[in-house]
Amino acid sequence: MAEYSYEALDRGGKTVKGTISAPNEDVIVEKLHNMGYYPLKVVPHKIKASEFDLLTLPIIRTIAHRIKTKHVMTFTRQLATLIDAGLPILRSLNILTEQVESVIFKEKIQQMAKDIEQGSTLSDAMSKHPKVFDKLYVNMVRAGEIGGVLEAVLNKVAEFLEKREALKSKVKSAMMYPVVVMFVAVGIVGFILWKIIPKFIDIFEQLGAELPGPTLILVHCSDVLRKRTHLVVIGVVLLVIIYKQINKTSQGKYIFDRAKLKIPVFGPILRKVAIVRFAGTLATLITSGVPILQALDIVRDTSGNEVISRAMTKVYDSIKEGDTIHEPLGECEVFPPLVVHMVAVGEETGAIDQMLQKVAEAYEREVDDTVDALTSIIEPVLIVILGVIIGAIVIALYLPLFTIPKLIK
Repeated sequence: MAEYSYEALDRGGKTVKGTISAPNEDVIVEKLHNMGYYPLKVVPHKIKASEFDLLTLPIIRTIAHRIKTKHVMTFTRQLATLIDAGLPILRSLNILTEQVESVIFKEKIQQMAKDIEQGSTLSDAMSKHPKVFDKLYVNMVRAGEIGGVLEAVLNKVAEFLEKREALKSKVKSAMMYPVVVMFVAVGIVGFILWKIIPKFIDIFEQLGAELPGPTLILVHCSDVLRKRTHLVVIGVVLLVIIYKQINKTSQGKYIFDRAKLKIPVFGPILRKVAIVRFAGTLATLITSGVPILQALDIVRDTSGNEVISRAMTKVYDSIKEGDTIHEPLGECEVFPPLVVHMVAVGEETGAIDQMLQKVAEAYEREVDDTVDALTSIIEPVLIVILGVIIGAIVIALYLPLFTIPKLIK
């Protein structure tokens, strides 16, 4: 079957555009009549060069499925603007279909428009695409629909996504430099073990020099890397597989996530980011009108950290039994006393969402300050570490040379 582009009028006299697969144009016209449309134009769909790659190459299409957060943020802002201007949701989605850059995202929006046309709500239509619109997004939209403030909630969602993305970018940029330096260090050490040390081994064997302990360790490492490369590769692959399998279990993920929070230098940053994400998400959900139990359930599922998830389970059970939020938070090692006290004050005054928002803003500033301080000191520290590693290798290689004068005598 071929792809056909159509332009038609709906029952309200509004223009509708789209694509349909069918054997011929007559079938398209019949389908449009059955859908209640009056066809104006039906032509074979012409695929643009940019679309052709995405639609025909499986690898590129797989990559395209990863719709960027910026696409979702732009879509959310534009949808809020159109709805605020008085346009119906269906027409707004049809307009935005022509605006989005991602071909895959365009297909998702078209499917949402079809679902709404068949009587579905916007939140239900979005819930069918969980990889694009997560549980938090869908529930906030549902709360906006119920409260009749959909455009205001969409603006809050967009603002929340922008803040979350900005925070993620800051942390990634702070961690990128040490990761790159680590890979460079591993590459340099691997090159020395593979190419340089064998030449020194030949020299030592010809001279009959006695090898000290550090040099022997380097020689053994070089032999393993060169002569048992397949075992090294298999070992690394097995470690990665074991890590992924353990990380899939709740207990394994809890152990790894807890360990991440205890890493020197980076652990405190990850802890503060977890607090920002928890407080910001919960505050946004409560402000948008999502019930507290449902909000806690969403925070638990979208926290990204098993330690936080387990804390949210305790809070959920506490609220369900009529108790407070701050008590189970105090039992979790992630939340410092300041956060617990501020949440307690929020519960007492009935302004829990405002207190949570203040917590999120305060710790977001702390993350900014910590990241700025880290980037200024991490470069010299990593240079020193890299220098120590290379220096230790060089010293281990030259230690046997001190015995050469004795051998010559």
